[in-house]
Amino acid sequence: MRENIHPAYPTAKVHCACGATWETRSTHGDLHLDICSNCHPFFTGKQKLIDTQGRIDRFKKKYANAPATPSRKKATKAAARKAEKPAKKPKKEAAKA
Repeated sequence: MRENIHPAYPTAKVHCACGATWETRSTHGDLHLDICSNCHPFFTGKQKLIDTQGRIDRFKKKYANAPATPSRKKATKAAARKAEKPAKKPKKEAAKA
């Protein structure tokens, strides 16, 4: 293994918005988090809905009365070619004399 190619890996303090702190190691130094396992709803069992700037309300309002769009069938290439060609006229039989 080569010498002196790896970054420094010192201990770093992690700070969460809820007030929890712990030490770990990181190449980036100290970390500041918005949410951690102490305050995340998945780990705490509390259901908390974070709605930033009313995005959920805007989505529900936008799609509440939206009509269902019918699905269209894609035309295949063969069907498109058939539609473009004019119908062939039947050949006249030569009269036997």
